[in-house]
Amino acid sequence: MATQEQERPTKAQGDGTLSVIALAGMVIGSMVGAGVFSLPRNFASGAGVIATVIAWVVAGVGMLMLVFVFQALATHRPDLDAGIFAYAKAGFGNYLGFFSAFGYWASACVGNVTYWVLIGSTLGSVLPAFGDGDTLLSVLVSSVLLWAFHLFVLRGTRNAAVLNSIVTVAKLVPILLFIIVGAVVGTNWETFQLNLWGGAEPSLGELFGQVRSTMLITVFVFLGVEGATVYSRYARRREDIGRATVSGFLGVLAVFALVTLVSFAALPAQDLRGLRQPSMAGVFGEVVGPWGTVLINVGLVVSVLGAYLAWTLMSSEVLFEAARQQDAPRFLTRVNRHGTPWVALTFTSGLIQVFLVITMFSDDALTSMLELCSSLSLIPYFLTALYAVQYGSRRWSARAHPDLGADVPSGGLSRGQMVAAVVAVVYTVFLVIAAGPQYLLLSFLIYAPATILYVIARRERSLRVFTPAETVLLVVSVLGAVAAVIGLATGFVTL
Repeated sequence: MATQEQERPTKAQGDGTLSVIALAGMVIGSMVGAGVFSLPRNFASGAGVIATVIAWVVAGVGMLMLVFVFQALATHRPDLDAGIFAYAKAGFGNYLGFFSAFGYWASACVGNVTYWVLIGSTLGSVLPAFGDGDTLLSVLVSSVLLWAFHLFVLRGTRNAAVLNSIVTVAKLVPILLFIIVGAVVGTNWETFQLNLWGGAEPSLGELFGQVRSTMLITVFVFLGVEGATVYSRYARRREDIGRATVSGFLGVLAVFALVTLVSFAALPAQDLRGLRQPSMAGVFGEVVGPWGTVLINVGLVVSVLGAYLAWTLMSSEVLFEAARQQDAPRFLTRVNRHGTPWVALTFTSGLIQVFLVITMFSDDALTSMLELCSSLSLIPYFLTALYAVQYGSRRWSARAHPDLGADVPSGGLSRGQMVAAVVAVVYTVFLVIAAGPQYLLLSFLIYAPATILYVIARRERSLRVFTPAETVLLVVSVLGAVAAVIGLATGFVTL
């Protein structure tokens, strides 16, 4: 398709056409994707009912605190409306801002790969040549669909956003039906009680290990909670951003928790572990018969394609904004006559294609891509929460703002917002620890080469490339990438 380079409107000139409902739809559309359909097997593989409840409480509180952080920053720093990477840049400099932007973008791309893998696995239940979504045929079909979506998005963000709202409604129907019918028809309290510890011996150490094993899964299914802030320039009103993010999050949290608990009440943990993905289809098929499997599989395809669309929009937007903020090369700011950042979109589709090929060499493609996606998102989330603490701390004043009351410092965050920011920092640090060294090293393997884009951007604008502190970060990144290569060669790091 022919493209035409032109200037893109700034955020101050944004369309401002999306209502709070449409923004909430973007949040829900971003989060309700491949993750929810794989939850029964993923949770049963490492946790029982008790650990699952604790995990959702921990993830719910931690992610809700991140939601409040996004809401507070959107209100107090409306000038930083380029997405979550803008906070890292404002607080910690250009290079860490680039790290945050590139990590968020790469996380979205890897997350999109999981969608194609899961669709391939779904087809594999009918056509064995698709396997678990990681065979040559599966990758070829996924590649064709990938570039078909690429051409669709090139026709304009607004049309794609409208389609996403429609898809969001359509895909929730089978999920809600699974929860309601599964709870009414499929609940077996004896099975539920047997699943309390997931077949393991009860102990605090075992419980902690089970909770820890689920953390990257919960991160994956919650990715997209910041969706409304990424699309802030399309909001009719600034306050709609926070309302859409909070309402979207709470609804999705309830859905995720109920899906796992209904599954534990329907089948023994060992049976859940043996289901092929999407495991929700297997559970519903056991409860209501073959038609349940078909219904969930259809819902999965709609859900995954809708989430893929939403994440493609957000990821290309982030890469475009990084270039617009002078943290990536200028050529990434090029847009076509529909206002779509076509170069950034092409980079996005290209990286997805690379990881699609990698899945053919992975022992467990879905799990590997899921956990890598989650790990890549941790740095952007951590830096956003840390910036909120930094911003609130340096703006704190003993003299309260006379118009806002004693609980709100002059120009800064309220006490409640500061508490949320601190909890969010602790939560993201815990996630990094729970992820372990393997995926952190793989993240460096992606971050280090990406620095080339940052260097190009700085040089083409005649700006200083690295400060002394940023040079240290570069060295750490390179060393981490080298360690990852050695780990892959020795088997310590696997995909």
